[in-house]
Amino acid sequence: PSFRQDLVDLVEETELNSIIIDVKDYSGGIGFLTDNPKLKEFVSDKCRAPDIKEFIEKLHDKGIYVIARITVFQDPLYVQSYPEMAVKKASDGTVWKDYKKISFIDVGARDFWDYIIELSKEAYGVGFDELNFDYIRFPSDGPMKDIYFPYSNGRAKAEALEEFFEYLSSSLKNSETYHTNTVPKLSADLFGMTTTNTDDLNIGQVLERTLPYFDYIAPMVYPSHYPSGFNGWANPNNYPYDVVKFSMTRAVERAESETTTVKAFTTEPIYETSTTTGQVFSGLYSKQSYSKLKLRPWLQDFDYGGNYDIKEVRAQIQATYDSGLTSWMLWAPSNRYTEGAMEK
Repeated sequence: PSFRQDLVDLVEETELNSIIIDVKDYSGGIGFLTDNPKLKEFVSDKCRAPDIKEFIEKLHDKGIYVIARITVFQDPLYVQSYPEMAVKKASDGTVWKDYKKISFIDVGARDFWDYIIELSKEAYGVGFDELNFDYIRFPSDGPMKDIYFPYSNGRAKAEALEEFFEYLSSSLKNSETYHTNTVPKLSADLFGMTTTNTDDLNIGQVLERTLPYFDYIAPMVYPSHYPSGFNGWANPNNYPYDVVKFSMTRAVERAESETTTVKAFTTEPIYETSTTTGQVFSGLYSKQSYSKLKLRPWLQDFDYGGNYDIKEVRAQIQATYDSGLTSWMLWAPSNRYTEGAMEK
């Protein structure tokens, strides 16, 4: 209770106006009690919040916006019950694990999509304003040479993932899904480098393939997570302002643009007329222009490869504003936030 109160006080006393609560974390455990037969067996025995509804109401009474974070394809608990849907080892067909010994569900396992939708509906039903989806990707940190995807094998990762986004959005943005006439806001967490790369980073994530399906896109532009040499910086962690400004400025350009080099479900090839060869593909695709305010980065409030304090955290917030954006989220695994970095 005191831990909760501290966070509520922090929001009330600073420029913060939202709280993000894990509804399903990296273990796959669901963080609140439910009688839903499709979800019940996955309720965590550790961090149940029996009073989640009342807590959310209390936050709403204080004018606080409440976001449910749902870790999607990283789900060891679901893998235990349904190993056939897991990412496998190519060598012997057993369950593949990353370097932290965590297992993943194959992005192409459609039955799992329905489980995520069921959980999302339940979270919206207890009062969350927004559903935030994390680990919406193929695995990356592990023995990648010995990996096999039983469901999405042979498919382009970016296509398999966009199909999931399309299904998720069309299911959750349909008011017939709920007992109310409202629908939740949806947000997607992406690797920070999706703002500057147009390939799928080998995890299936491409900015243009995500924009159409979510209200907010949250690139995790943590300076500590960028490789040495990124944009010429030997250690990007030493440049909190520059990394965020560079990354989010590029994301704004890409969101607002009406053309892209990215082929996606929602983009159309643009042809040019040549006097000799007739219609020639220009190398560009047309896309819808999206408001830059769809972009809401995750910023770093933790020490990783360097000391992050008031100056470093505030620099990232300022960089977000200087990119023309108005919203951001802070991540501190310890849940201890740098109060001095926030305006009162």
